[in-house]
Amino acid sequence: MDETQTRKVDIHVPVLARVEGEGALHLRIRGGAIETLTLQIYEPPRLFEKFLEGRSYEEVPDMVARICGICPVAYQISAVNALESLFGVGPGPWVHAMRRVLYCGEWIQSHCLHIHLLAAPDYFGYDSAIAMAHDHPDIVRRGLALQGLGNDIMSLLGARSVHPVGVKVGGFHHAPHPGDVAALLARLRAALPESEALVHWAAGIVVPDDDQAFTCVSMRDATEYPIHRGRVVASDGLAIDASAYDRHFAEYQVEHSTALYSRYRDAPYLVGPLARLNLNRDRLPDAIQQLMHDTGVTWPSRNMFNSMLARAIEVHYAISEAVRLLQDYAPVQEPAVAVTPRAGVGYGWSEAPRGLLWHRYEVDGEGHIVAARIVPPTSQNQARIEEDLRISLQAFGLQHGDDELRLHCEKVIRNYDPCISCATHFLKLKAERL
Repeated sequence: MDETQTRKVDIHVPVLARVEGEGALHLRIRGGAIETLTLQIYEPPRLFEKFLEGRSYEEVPDMVARICGICPVAYQISAVNALESLFGVGPGPWVHAMRRVLYCGEWIQSHCLHIHLLAAPDYFGYDSAIAMAHDHPDIVRRGLALQGLGNDIMSLLGARSVHPVGVKVGGFHHAPHPGDVAALLARLRAALPESEALVHWAAGIVVPDDDQAFTCVSMRDATEYPIHRGRVVASDGLAIDASAYDRHFAEYQVEHSTALYSRYRDAPYLVGPLARLNLNRDRLPDAIQQLMHDTGVTWPSRNMFNSMLARAIEVHYAISEAVRLLQDYAPVQEPAVAVTPRAGVGYGWSEAPRGLLWHRYEVDGEGHIVAARIVPPTSQNQARIEEDLRISLQAFGLQHGDDELRLHCEKVIRNYDPCISCATHFLKLKAERL
């Protein structure tokens, strides 16, 4: 018999290198087919939703920012969207624009970190960005400079880039000084040629031809490329408001992971930059749509290996969008509106760098959190990652050696830029009494 038909292989990757958090992949091959494949997340529960109980609504934005050091703004904006929807608060166009700018900064820094420090070394044969920088210093230097620019946008409105503290329910704690905005705007304009070059560079990277069918899910706004407002849509025609999320999407627990999984209509689905572009490319400026066309990639794309290119496109868009929103900047005397809490349930979401992030808060009449639920993008992508691994590995060829299979698995997983810590929730408890 052929070796691929008879051998049994167990590949256990104890820690997935260049992935935030702790996880492992268990792959068992028997008779030339995958017998079992499990992406095991074994970080302990983080209990953030329980931490929020009893806290004032005013504390929530700063607390949820601590869930993730890479995408704190996403947690803050989803939270204030949920609470403002409950309290009937409309902060107005200035706050809308500045929150969008703040979020652009997070997209830029997160995507550039992923492209240059996590994903790109895979495609150039390096085990780290440090090793890659030895032969490609200009590429890595450009990526770090763009990442730094994203951090500085976050600092402008959030007072700091890591766990920023500028956002509040009703608006912001302060309005940036026009001189600080003007200085940053000049840097943003100067970065546009660099981010466009990043797109062309990413488009030139040879990736596997791995066509798959999957359902895309993302927000969609009436006029803008979706960041922090809009309905959620799916590639099968779904269009819902935040309060209807639970009626269409379900979280569930699996035995091999502390991270919750999600299903849409009882099937895996994709959130993140590739899903956003697939569903919203018509919301991009004409010049960026032309840039997408010039990459030679067919959009919508059914190849997850185009995710790195999707991130590069969103970096270029985020810089151009920040320029658009800041070029006529004028500070306001009151960067926040008054808020009167009331009892009820509020729902909100936004598009984190890794995809849709949904929040639900039950609040009492004094504005204290009674219950909280947060569904991050990584947990929504877990089932899709495992499905992708099965399909992609079969196409890659199970006859490859263990090291080659391991690298391919890691490349597939890194397409999703998983933030494993953010996806780790409290386990279901089964009490047996005899």
